[in-house]
Amino acid sequence: MNAPVAESARPVGVFVGLATLDVIHRVSAAPTSNQKITSRMQFVAAGGPAANAAVTFAALGGTAVLVTALGDDPVAALVKADLAAFGVQVIDAAEGTDRSVPVSAVTVIESTGDRSVVSADAVTSDAAPPVQLEDSIAGADVVLVDGHHPLIACAAAEHAAARVTTMVVDAGRWKPVMGELIPLATDMVCSADFRVPGAADTDATAAALVGSGVHTVVTTHGGDPVRWWSEEVSGSVDVEPVTVVDTVGAGDAFHGAYAYYSTQGCTVPERIHRSAHVAALRCSVVGPRTWLRALSTNGPEGGNGEY
Repeated sequence: MNAPVAESARPVGVFVGLATLDVIHRVSAAPTSNQKITSRMQFVAAGGPAANAAVTFAALGGTAVLVTALGDDPVAALVKADLAAFGVQVIDAAEGTDRSVPVSAVTVIESTGDRSVVSADAVTSDAAPPVQLEDSIAGADVVLVDGHHPLIACAAAEHAAARVTTMVVDAGRWKPVMGELIPLATDMVCSADFRVPGAADTDATAAALVGSGVHTVVTTHGGDPVRWWSEEVSGSVDVEPVTVVDTVGAGDAFHGAYAYYSTQGCTVPERIHRSAHVAALRCSVVGPRTWLRALSTNGPEGGNGEY
């Protein structure tokens, strides 16, 4: 195993967006209407796209800062404690206020690893940017926003653009704030379901994003090859096959790894290849946090980008 990376050498990532409390149950089959079933396993952990990406970034050897809005609800304390335990510093824009923290009910089917999620989100949140935001962005090597807490997301994107800092948008689905984030994004990492208004498919969406000035567009397709467009060049990267047992947060793991490898001098295909490896590892291990131990022994280590 390689020697630990000095604190000063760690890349700094600022992640802006949603943090939730995830209550996860593994079941043999999804319950039917009015049915009660017993789960085989259960987990409670912090979740949300930006939060999960920050946990992955920290596990790879980066310094991760999550900017979100939680407040002083007792549930918020659970979320913050879990994130702190996995190396994520939380800047809470709602500190000192009483607000409802989103709680996600997650069901994972044992035989396939497929998950279903019921949750509140923060797409229409009115949380204002915290006073520390500009200074946090000033010290960042990469910024990622997921479109939740839109006032904070836009402010972070503007600060990143002003400093010509890599600004990654996690584009899982279209959100109203995307129209304001796209012109400021350097990288858009999209799900296969993401569409800009009026686009019929992923190719049309990518063309629209590139036409809007986005430097690099990446589209994931689950276990199928990841497609990318950058500097008038495009291509695809194969995803390694794994036995899938748990897909909770797999896309978020990809985004956190992508943010990390954007700080390591990797080409776009290298960035995608390494991020897909991290996401595949996530899918191959049961539970929201156990896979991080596997990442430190089987995946990229200590921030050196090797595996």
